[in-house]
Amino acid sequence: MDDLEYAEMLEIPVSTVNVVKKRGLFRRRAGAQGDLKDDVIAGVNSRAPAAEEPLRSDFAVTEDLTEAPAVKSRRDGWSGVLIAEAVAACLLAGGIFITNALVDNTAINNFVAGLSQPAEQEVEYTDLELSPVVSTLSDAEVSQSAGVITFSGRTAVYPVCDGTLSSVTSEGGLYTAEVEFSPTFTAVFSGLTTVYSSVGDEVRANIPFAYTDGASPVSVSMFDGDEVISNFSLDGALPVWNS
Repeated sequence: MDDLEYAEMLEIPVSTVNVVKKRGLFRRRAGAQGDLKDDVIAGVNSRAPAAEEPLRSDFAVTEDLTEAPAVKSRRDGWSGVLIAEAVAACLLAGGIFITNALVDNTAINNFVAGLSQPAEQEVEYTDLELSPVVSTLSDAEVSQSAGVITFSGRTAVYPVCDGTLSSVTSEGGLYTAEVEFSPTFTAVFSGLTTVYSSVGDEVRANIPFAYTDGASPVSVSMFDGDEVISNFSLDGALPVWNS
């Protein structure tokens, strides 16, 4: 009867049942057992609902989400990579900021300073202050004609202005030196007995860079590009720009 009770709980129709009957004191007729089985089956089926009961209309249809965890896992992996890259970028930016704040003359500091400062304009030669071509204690006589300064006598020679010795050539035992003051402003000294400085050296207006023994005259020509500059006058040995 256990199977029968289980069928009743599930409310399903049954077609057969096993009946276990205890032996009694009196033997029943042979067909009694069959009638008992039929009666039990009929009683159960009368209480069970119809086998062909239609499906309920309020059942929800669900999708198979078996693959959802795998997709979530991949997304979680990409999220971790993006977070790590963001953290690394923040650390790098912080390191650069601290370095630039504590250390002067870094590449980024120079770049930012260059953006904030206007581009340097080329200096006009008339903006530069000139110095005497010979010492004020020298006995050399200095004169000027058509933009060329000449002097004779034993004396030290000065470069007229701060600059760089760009070339030195020698001919007949005398030297010719060119001093560059700007990309376009230069001066050429010819007839020198000795040149103290080497090509590429910086020369100062108040320090002699050459010497003449007075055997040959020395000439000084100043140039703006390829053009000889003549708009100056001499105040003793000092060239002065004409206003």
